[in-house]
Amino acid sequence: MPAVFSPLLSDKERNKLRHFQPPHGLGKQFVSRRSLLDELFEVNHIRTIYHMFIALLILFILSTFVVDFIDEGRLVLDFDLLVYAFGQFPLVVCTWICMFLSALLVPYTLFHLWSQNQCASSGHSTTYRLLFGSVFLLYQALGLGYLPTYVVVTNNFPPASLAPSSTGPGPVVPQVSQYLYFLFAPTLIYRDKYPRNPVIRWGYVATKLLQVLGCLFYAYYIFVRLCIPQFRSISLQQFDLRGMVLCVFNSILPGVLILFLGFFAFLHCWLNAFAEMLRFADRMFYKDWWNSTSFANYYRTWNVVVHDWLYYYVYRDILFMSRKRFRTAAMLLVFTVSAVVHEYILAICFGFFYPVLFCLFMCFGMMFNFILHDQRKGPIWNIIMWTALFLGQGVIICLYSKEWYARLYCPPSFFEFLKPLSWSCQRNLSLEV
Repeated sequence: MPAVFSPLLSDKERNKLRHFQPPHGLGKQFVSRRSLLDELFEVNHIRTIYHMFIALLILFILSTFVVDFIDEGRLVLDFDLLVYAFGQFPLVVCTWICMFLSALLVPYTLFHLWSQNQCASSGHSTTYRLLFGSVFLLYQALGLGYLPTYVVVTNNFPPASLAPSSTGPGPVVPQVSQYLYFLFAPTLIYRDKYPRNPVIRWGYVATKLLQVLGCLFYAYYIFVRLCIPQFRSISLQQFDLRGMVLCVFNSILPGVLILFLGFFAFLHCWLNAFAEMLRFADRMFYKDWWNSTSFANYYRTWNVVVHDWLYYYVYRDILFMSRKRFRTAAMLLVFTVSAVVHEYILAICFGFFYPVLFCLFMCFGMMFNFILHDQRKGPIWNIIMWTALFLGQGVIICLYSKEWYARLYCPPSFFEFLKPLSWSCQRNLSLEV
């Protein structure tokens, strides 16, 4: 219901608001606006594409039922993969509660103490900054870095369970309620106040959460029908160039479907559901990344939430400290931070370290960022962008899946945790999968 956000706008006004840029130096400005897909789904032609994906899900379900009925002589309704993926849920909840309470108490307390020392004494401001900054970094490393890694590895979690000194009155400490709202709000940029909607549309929330659940079942059937049968047999074969090429191209279709599902489930449905429950009015979590003719634009529009954090808290700070002399170094650091965080998340989910995504980010991602830059226009560059994206998804699905099965067939020792096993592990073809 657009009226909840603002009066109906013309197409020109909506386009201007979607590409709104704040004045220089003011940082990100939050305004009331809807998510792009919510607007596009009001067009029947676009909504038909959504219906096509639903029809494809129905066909996946029917094909699974038919194959199970032919093989077993009955309908098999067990969802063992989903049950395994979300196993040990109580321990996951306990770990999340501990991490949330630490994120609520530790940073806020440190910032409160730092602000008091800033107001009381300016002679040792640098010392206090270093002290509180070091304590905060130690908390980040132990509380948010080591703790989840330790819990995941020791309990064998399944994949899805996982400026210059002020001369004024001093910094203003936000209220606890403001900080608590920020922890749940679908943004990484802190503000004391955000644009809010007047009411909560609980029907909209229920729809988005049901769509998230539907995406989980969609991903389940993709893995059951397209991934598991393929990689059970491929993982028994010798890993050579021919096998690598066939594996990558056979993994493109499931990889692309998983890409679309991940985008739709998290960046659209999940974030919009939380935004609606919190009456958070700025719903620009992504832009029209599918129209990108350059990877530079794709990186800016795919995930606006993370891009804003990297731009305002990493890239701009480096330019400020270097007086705008090291733009390339700032861009390289942004790529490195993004690649490390993405690889860390995958390592936590899978329970092993295999830096495929990191290498794709730092090698091909960096290269395409300069080759397919913003001056590339026209449909051909959009085709090239999609082709490279499809190939990348095939590489990711292929290599991580082979490594997963290799660690099942050839259990690693402690010292082999950081060593890829899919390049050397072979299993006798006579053994039962």
